[in-house]
Amino acid sequence: MLSIVSTPIGNLGDITLRAIETLTKCDAIVCEDTRVTGQLLHLLNLPKKELISFHGYTNPEKADVIIERLKNNQHLCIVSDAGTPAISDPGFVLISKVRATGLPIEVIPGPSAFLAALSASGLPINQFVYLGFLPLKKGRQTLLKSLINEERTIVFYESPHRIQKTLSELATILADQPKRPIVIARELTKMHEEVRCTTIGELKAVTEVMTVKGEFVVVVGGK
Repeated sequence: MLSIVSTPIGNLGDITLRAIETLTKCDAIVCEDTRVTGQLLHLLNLPKKELISFHGYTNPEKADVIIERLKNNQHLCIVSDAGTPAISDPGFVLISKVRATGLPIEVIPGPSAFLAALSASGLPINQFVYLGFLPLKKGRQTLLKSLINEERTIVFYESPHRIQKTLSELATILADQPKRPIVIARELTKMHEEVRCTTIGELKAVTEVMTVKGEFVVVVGGK
């Protein structure tokens, strides 16, 4: 059995009872960073487990080794560093391969930063477009320009190193739609959580005074 376990995005209190039970009884945990997951188990007072690293630079053949363990009736969990596995992290590669074998998979749902930001945004989320992290170079401008006529709410992640550049690009590309709403969420569920609601027309002024620390989620209202 492979259990897909969501972990807190900041506040440890967001761990679910089912997640705790599953992490306690499993044979091993597949994770992005063994140090991060090891610390999480420690903070939650959970028993130590064998931790198997599986990240963006992992040899794809390692998935076959993990699948062999599943075939031998081991119960493995997969977690991301924070939030729901397979969303903007390499977990989907393993999950896809396990699904193709027909081996049993269960999901233990929980926190997700982009869903939390959507909920707090106050924007329509009956339909939305999730973009993950924006491309750094190839296809970036094409993607940003496609947002001009997008009628659904848009949500994406951004790092503190690129947030100001990205917001500046949005202010320029969407300049003809100054009343279009935009929400910038930072450090969700953590001590310094901040959610700023503004418009494209006021975005430059907001960018100049906002704190550029932590992980960001940006939500843009539809056209």
